[in-house]
Amino acid sequence: MRSEVSVSWVPVKELGDVRMGKQLSPASRAGAGQWPYLRVANVYEGHIDYSDVNSMAFTAAERETYGLLPGDILLNEGQENLMNVGRSALYDGAPGEFCFQNTLIRFRPGPAVVPEFAQAVFVWWRAKAVFARIAEKTSISHLGGNRFGALLFPLIPVAAQRRIVEVIESTTELEREIEASIAKFEALRFGVMGELAELECGKLREVLKQGPQNGIYKPASSYGLRGTPIVRINSFSGGKSDLTRGLLRVAVSRSEVARYGLKVGDIVINRVNTPDLVGKSTSVRHLAEPTIFESNMMRCKLHRSLADPVFTEVWLESSTVRRYFLARAKSAISQASINGDDVRNCPFPKLDVRGQLAFLERLDAVEGQRLAEVAELAKLRRLKQGLMDDLLSGRVVVPAVAA
Repeated sequence: MRSEVSVSWVPVKELGDVRMGKQLSPASRAGAGQWPYLRVANVYEGHIDYSDVNSMAFTAAERETYGLLPGDILLNEGQENLMNVGRSALYDGAPGEFCFQNTLIRFRPGPAVVPEFAQAVFVWWRAKAVFARIAEKTSISHLGGNRFGALLFPLIPVAAQRRIVEVIESTTELEREIEASIAKFEALRFGVMGELAELECGKLREVLKQGPQNGIYKPASSYGLRGTPIVRINSFSGGKSDLTRGLLRVAVSRSEVARYGLKVGDIVINRVNTPDLVGKSTSVRHLAEPTIFESNMMRCKLHRSLADPVFTEVWLESSTVRRYFLARAKSAISQASINGDDVRNCPFPKLDVRGQLAFLERLDAVEGQRLAEVAELAKLRRLKQGLMDDLLSGRVVVPAVAA
């Protein structure tokens, strides 16, 4: 037989010690008794970074008050990003080895709360915007020790807390395994892409059939709900893109559609953008209807017997080309630009179409496996979030004792 337990909702401050850290001051920066302390920059979700720790003055009594013990939970008290308020991690260092600053809140669980369970609740609260809803919102959002301490905590028996922690940790371990697999495939992809840097190059103009041609300029009044879809600077991020949806529309004539219309196989290149994005490129793979392109980009048409559009897209996003465009970019205020000559003189591998397609096949094999793992990770995280929603909200009660 099993006896089931339900949730009691108890203020956090009644289940442990809630304390703000010591405030950094000019006197503490230079005073005697310097001691390492943790701050917001050290506390990430689920782990603490001890590689960059500052020091300030702490008296012996202050080290007793602000010293950290294993099982303490540190939460970000203030953040510019509202959704990062309350980001938390368990302290796993030696007793008293570090203190903490007032940019953090420390929760030291009492005997009724398992530290790992409390931290899981805090992660859940942050994901559900519980912290964001109660934070004081100024230029930097503040959680506040009193507001945090007043939150109602889902209290269940310690044995049930430990069982929930076991379930969460098992999915977390699987997450880490998938993340490691993704990293492996990313390294393999980097290695395949590295082959491009070893190829002998000519110039892109040698494989161009037409262009580069600048796009059309239209005033803001020409844009609306009706008209012809137009590819703009923010319509793609570089590499494979979907140009069949999410585009603005603009009023143009038939002759303008004929002159500036895109075709499958065209290459589109940003000629104006921020310095790190100028030269951002994509190939046109599909079109749902006649579509044109804006004046801050250029269109190139390839000799298909000399260059495959998808290979060209991949090449234009390679580190070799990114460095080339960055070196050729003409800087203006917060922007940079390249011109037609920069595009025509861009390096392009002396590799026939058969070799290009063989390269894409190797790249696709690695990328396909990486994307499969990315999809699996997303699925696992959705399942984990649903599980945490059910367990921590009390919608699913946890067996306290198994017969």
